[in-house]
Amino acid sequence: MKHLIKTIGFAIAALALTTKASANEAETNRATIAKAMDAWAAGTGGPYDLLADDAVWTISGNSLASRTYPSKEAFMSEVIRPFNARMSARLIPSVHKIYADGDTVIAHFDAKGTARDGKPYVNSYAWILTLKDGRIVRAHAFFDAHAFDDFWTRVIPIAE
Repeated sequence: MKHLIKTIGFAIAALALTTKASANEAETNRATIAKAMDAWAAGTGGPYDLLADDAVWTISGNSLASRTYPSKEAFMSEVIRPFNARMSARLIPSVHKIYADGDTVIAHFDAKGTARDGKPYVNSYAWILTLKDGRIVRAHAFFDAHAFDDFWTRVIPIAE
């Protein structure tokens, strides 16, 4: 019986340490994404700077860009650079809330900017990000596909 009580005690202590470590990991990851979103809003950086080279980014839903991009370069070259080439004034995020649980961070935000045709681009986003060692290794992005598709087909990107 003493052995069982001691074992249970060790298990509870280990669980408490794991829970504390998970809470610390969650807060570190939340702060990392919050800092990146602040940098994006200020025009001094952003969350894409945190992408691991082998990060997998999935755009969910039915937009013209909805699919899984198997690397940072694939995502940047097929979505982000063409997106930015359609803008005359950069996209600026306004964060509603950033949630974290262990290695997972959810960023809920709106973003707006001006397209090259002079019309505003406005969208709402939810990103579910998985971090490892301060880098984004997996992402699932949700947004208004109608707003994106209208912008994507309406505005011709400038040549890089």
